[in-house]
Amino acid sequence: IGSIPFALLLARRWGGHDLHRVGSGNIGAANVLRASGVRAGVVVAILDIAKGSAGVLIAGRIAGADHTPAIAGLAAVVGHIYPVWLRFRGGKGVATACGAFTVLAPLALPPAALAFLAATWFTRYISVGSVAATLVLPPVAWATGSTLAVVASACAAATLIVFRHRSNLMRVKIGTNDGWEPECDASRSRTWSRKLGNSAGCAPGESGARGAPVGARSRDRARHPPAPRECGLPPGYPPA
Repeated sequence: IGSIPFALLLARRWGGHDLHRVGSGNIGAANVLRASGVRAGVVVAILDIAKGSAGVLIAGRIAGADHTPAIAGLAAVVGHIYPVWLRFRGGKGVATACGAFTVLAPLALPPAALAFLAATWFTRYISVGSVAATLVLPPVAWATGSTLAVVASACAAATLIVFRHRSNLMRVKIGTNDGWEPECDASRSRTWSRKLGNSAGCAPGESGARGAPVGARSRDRARHPPAPRECGLPPGYPPA
């Protein structure tokens, strides 16, 4: 269940975008929001949450062992991050983990959601909020009386999610990731990086060297400094 790529399917339904080449390159709700709009992003988030919850509920129905639902919840997160249908190139597991632990550790979800909202509000980075919520979940699950299997599953899911966000965190650290993580088209980035003399373009969600236009564009940039950006593309490139 976890490996069903709702984000990819709905992005193609709403706009025909290839999520691997849009925005961060991530197969998830946040990237669908960038590529196909708010409605598509919200629908994908709901479906990803639902598949995490469904995996836990189905496992609880068909198996009697207490640890089985926890294993199923973790499996749903792993399936979302590494789907076999997409050559193991999936999303980052946040929404699916939210759905799984809504069932497994319902008392731990409100503090985790609060951590997400607070971190996102103060930093303006969704990725930072996602990591904050992920790190808060395991200790709160333990403090609220969740079983050892659930806490272990939360720790494993948190490790995977933080690992999947490592490139986002690096971009935040060096200041090349714009607030709310704007769209980056990898192929156009590489083309214009070469034209501007950059050593390399950027892959989806990665930052390349920043090229500087010359002549009138340089004077215009001096008068109007650009905001932080990704992909090594200066304002106005490619030309309209």
